Amino acid sequence: MSLVRRAVPEDAEELVRLRKIMLDAMSPSHDVGWQPAAVATLRRLLASPDGELAAFVVDAPDGSGTLAACAAGSVHEGLGGPGNHAGLSGHVFNVCTDPRHRRRGYSRHCLEALLGWYRERGVPRIDLLATASGEPLYASLGFERTPAPAMRLTL
Repeated sequence: MSLVRRAVPEDAEELVRLRKIMLDAMSPSHDVGWQPAAVATLRRLLASPDGELAAFVVDAPDGSGTLAACAAGSVHEGLGGPGNHAGLSGHVFNVCTDPRHRRRGYSRHCLEALLGWYRERGVPRIDLLATASGEPLYASLGFERTPAPAMRLTL
């Protein structure tokens, strides 16, 4: 029996709870105004098993009905080019383990399931932004730093 399962719409609130833990680890904030919209978006996107977003989770082993860990990602279809003829790319954006359940390999299991989902879809390139604490996990799975600096415009 696998520890990991694919997330369903009913997991949306817990996925957002874990996302808040992850985001606060990078930049603490009291802003929770984004959470209702995030729950609604996750419910909608997780309802489509063939959609462009997937999340994999581990249920808390204590039977509390909460999630111990998650990894989520999406697929972007762009234009093909050298090394990526189909123009497909993945973005991992929500890897988190509840502090009560860390150091048990749960995030690794979730991320490995997500990488399998990307492979099944034929996605050849997967990007993510890593925290210092997450970087060893990602490196152990083959992720490498890229030379291209990121830039952003907020409208």
